[in-house]
Amino acid sequence: MGTVSYWTRQLLRFGWMQARCCAFAVALVGGIAVSRVLPEMPVARYDLVLVYGIGLSLLAWKVGWDEARDLAVIGGCHLIGLLFELVKVRMGSWSYPEEAWTKVAGVPLYGGFLYAAVGSYVCRAWRLFELRVDGYRPRVMAVLAAAVYLNFFTHHWLPDVRWVLAVLLLAAAAGTWVRFTMGAREYRMPLALSFVLIGFFLWVAENAATYVGAWSYPHQLGGWQPVSVAKFGAWALLISVTFVLAAGSGARRPPGRSPC
Repeated sequence: MGTVSYWTRQLLRFGWMQARCCAFAVALVGGIAVSRVLPEMPVARYDLVLVYGIGLSLLAWKVGWDEARDLAVIGGCHLIGLLFELVKVRMGSWSYPEEAWTKVAGVPLYGGFLYAAVGSYVCRAWRLFELRVDGYRPRVMAVLAAAVYLNFFTHHWLPDVRWVLAVLLLAAAAGTWVRFTMGAREYRMPLALSFVLIGFFLWVAENAATYVGAWSYPHQLGGWQPVSVAKFGAWALLISVTFVLAAGSGARRPPGRSPC
């Protein structure tokens, strides 16, 4: 009975810590959801969400959800995300159908916050779970992450090599373990498995985000439908970019304690 009680407490602790890691992302998607039910206003919804995202970012830094040294990773994710959005929207992969003053080439500037939220999650998880990575190959992983990112652009004109890159990532991550702490006990999991798990929950989050109108895929323009399961695999690959950014930054410093 004691064993069951212990693992129940650990599972609840893990869930609570994950919820804390997702604080920025949940607040962002929640704000987007609320924006859909607001009465008609003289300011476009996408413009309001941009102001909200900026305010939320400042609040996250002020209350300690994100530390000052994490801002480089989060800002990098924002810029990488905006470039990603500009190309993908131009190619018709998805769209932002509403009008707004802050749209550039069909992409509202708040779009980068969706990727910044992923960066915030990774940085915050690194601190709260006191992550350590054993057997990590930074140069190889950086090259493969860059190739993954570029392939999401080039596959519109060149052969799609995501499966080749997935195999190479598995090979590069072989023997790499992520160690994390909950309470007084340390656990570990393969880095590749962490990519798969995060990719799955990002796919779930993407379903929630499209449901509240953050953006729309072509098959959702006539009404919301679930996001293709293929996007699960895409996120599992794309998270490598955020991880490499975080691993190459101060996220690998000795862990500190977050105030919330």
